[in-house]
Amino acid sequence: MNELPQQLADGLALGALYGLIAIGYTMVYGIVQLINFAHGEIFMVGGFGALTAYTILPDGTALAVAIPVMLIGGAVVSVAVATAAERFAYRPLRGAPRLAPLITAIGLSIVLQQLIWGFYPGADKPVKFPEFKGESFQLLDNLAIARSDLFVLIAAPVCMIGLGLFVSKSRSGRAMQATSQDPDTAKLMGINTDRIIVMAFAIGAAFAAVAAVAEGLDKGQIRFEMGFLLGLKAFTAAVLGGIGNIYGAMIGGLVLGLAETLSIAYVEHIPGMAQFGGGAWKDIWVFSLLILVLLFRPQGLLGQRTADRA
Repeated sequence: MNELPQQLADGLALGALYGLIAIGYTMVYGIVQLINFAHGEIFMVGGFGALTAYTILPDGTALAVAIPVMLIGGAVVSVAVATAAERFAYRPLRGAPRLAPLITAIGLSIVLQQLIWGFYPGADKPVKFPEFKGESFQLLDNLAIARSDLFVLIAAPVCMIGLGLFVSKSRSGRAMQATSQDPDTAKLMGINTDRIIVMAFAIGAAFAAVAAVAEGLDKGQIRFEMGFLLGLKAFTAAVLGGIGNIYGAMIGGLVLGLAETLSIAYVEHIPGMAQFGGGAWKDIWVFSLLILVLLFRPQGLLGQRTADRA
C-alpha cells in the first residue's frame, strides 16, 4: 500500500490522456450520432504533425519553446485531416444507414495508417520523439511526478475547462447544443449545422493532437499504429462515462486509467489471482470493467446527453 499514491498519480495521468482522446469520440457522436473509429488515427497523425513541426526548428531549441510549436503543428495536421474526413467521407453518408459511415470510418483509419507507414520517412519503425530530460518532481517519499505526466495532468483540465466554458457560454457552443438536440429545428432557427459539425470534428481533433504530444513526450517515440489501441481505449472511456457527455468522457478516461494502473500493480497480490496480474492482463481487466458498466448501467457513469432521434 506504500506504493498507492504513486499508482494513483500514474493512473490519473494515463486517464487524462484517454480522456483527451475520448472527447473527440463523444463530441462527434453527440452531434451526428456517428462513432468515428478513425479518431485514433487522427490522434496518430497529430503526433507525426507535431514531430514534423519540431524537425523544422533550429537544432538545440529548448523543449519549453518547442512544445507550443509542436502543439500547433500537431493540431493543424489533426484538424485538417479530421475536417477533410468529415467533408469528403462522412457528410455524403449522413442520410445513409448507420452501418455505411461506420464501415467508412474503419476504412479511413486503415488508409491513414498506411499513408503514414508508406510515406513518412522511417515510419515503418518507431520514430524518435523529443522527450523531457531530468528527474521527476518528488512530492512525497512515495510520490514522484514525471514531467510528461505533469504536462498531461495540466493540459487535460485546461482543455476540459476551456471546452466547458465554450459550450456553455459562447454562441457557437449553444448552437452546438441545439444541433445535438435537434438538427432539423436548429436549421430552421438559422444555425449552420454543417459548420457546427465541422467545429465538433475540429475541436476533438485538436484535443487528440494535445494527447499525441503528451504520449510522445512520455514514451520518447511514436508509431504509425499507435492510434489503434489508444483509440479503442479512448472510445471505451467515452462509453464508460456516457457517450455524448463531454465531462463523462474525461471521467471515463480517469476511471479507465486508474483501473488499468491499479490492476497491473495489485491484482497479482490477491490470493489465487497471481497468474492474472501484471501488464499482460491489463487490457482484459479494462474491457471487463466496460462490460460490467454496460450490463448494469448501459447509459454510462454520467449518462448520455444525446437526444433520441427518429
